[in-house]
Amino acid sequence: MYQQLKNKKKTIAVVGLGYVGLPVALAFARKFKVIGFDINKDRIAAMKARQDPSQELDPEAFEGADIEFTADAEGLKAAHFFVIAVPTDVDAHKVPDLSPLKKASATVGRALKPGDYVVYESTVYPGCTEEDCLPILEEESGLRGMKDFKIGYSPERISPGDKSRTVVDILKIVAGCDEDALENIAQTYGSIIKAGVYKATTIKVAEAAKVIENTQRDLNISLVNELSIIFDRMDIDTQEVLAAAGTKWNFLPYSPGLVGGHCIGVDPYYLLHKSKQLGYDPQVILSGRRVNDGMPAFVAKRLVQLLTQKGKNLSTCKVLIMGITFKENVADIRNSKVAEVARELMDFSINVHIHDPYASPNEVAHAYRLTLQDEISSGYDAVVVAVAHQEFINLDAAFFKKIMKDDPILLDIKAIYKRKDMAPALTYWRL
Repeated sequence: MYQQLKNKKKTIAVVGLGYVGLPVALAFARKFKVIGFDINKDRIAAMKARQDPSQELDPEAFEGADIEFTADAEGLKAAHFFVIAVPTDVDAHKVPDLSPLKKASATVGRALKPGDYVVYESTVYPGCTEEDCLPILEEESGLRGMKDFKIGYSPERISPGDKSRTVVDILKIVAGCDEDALENIAQTYGSIIKAGVYKATTIKVAEAAKVIENTQRDLNISLVNELSIIFDRMDIDTQEVLAAAGTKWNFLPYSPGLVGGHCIGVDPYYLLHKSKQLGYDPQVILSGRRVNDGMPAFVAKRLVQLLTQKGKNLSTCKVLIMGITFKENVADIRNSKVAEVARELMDFSINVHIHDPYASPNEVAHAYRLTLQDEISSGYDAVVVAVAHQEFINLDAAFFKKIMKDDPILLDIKAIYKRKDMAPALTYWRL
């Protein structure tokens, strides 16, 4: 397979052109012939015009790419090596939502031919590729996996907003259904990944490796989040504690915060789901999730306490939240915990304004039914700096005092400012 792809006698198709799929498709298209498929026609139109709807890639990223963008599933029949990179989320009950993955599998299944390859990049629980996706491929194609076509898994490793470590600069795990599949998949990815590939022993091992990468980070952040709650009651600055503890050579540098996005706050639920299916109820993972899921309410209630201590009438208070994306300097609003902070404050009848220079007002309105302010106003009782966007980094106490009323309150969720620069001009609080 690899040699035929290399000689452009066969074609790669990337299914799902979001934050993961588009960079992968363009990377492949610099070496191979590629079909980029997405069901969203508007996104396809934008990419044909060399525009990344996710605002991660510049127009120059499309230059020299041998790629055809399409929303027509019939076009997939011309491909032989399929990469599925659709999102895997959880529903309102924190149960894995595999519907996009299953629909993509059905679409690819109808295009499968003997000798084809299907590689999944979507984050799933161990066993999902072979137990949930493979049967769909077989049913739709009428072919038998491993005998008529090969499958593999190569978990995505994309860091949104990171311009120094693009998809080709991050070591890639690859796995295949047998040795021949593993070798061809490794060669194909290895030809575009400068950092190299790591061959996992089985597909399940690769799936498990991906899901625990983010579970481990989730647990480490939950620990410092819980510490920040404890230290806040002791009137101790958590950041100062972490700075002191960080002088020990083996202390891990994690910081408290709102855990949103599509990975850290989602992936642990996939492992929890599979574990419970097998009769084991995880304790540590679930505990970490409870702490992190509770942080928006903690932040909001802490602000309410500060407002109340100043004798403010909550129903007449106006609060500005700066930033709603899940991390700094990106447009990605998926699973934003800032939106939960806003709702918590609104439950106290507080008038909340939200400003973000990166987020799309339409996407925020559609996803969260919240309205973004084009410009920052004035007369705020408090400001919550929720995301460390570069536009916010160099703001000073004078700026915040100018847009706030008397007795101003500043909540610095990401601890991007120094206490000595903000207090005593402002009532300054941070995680």
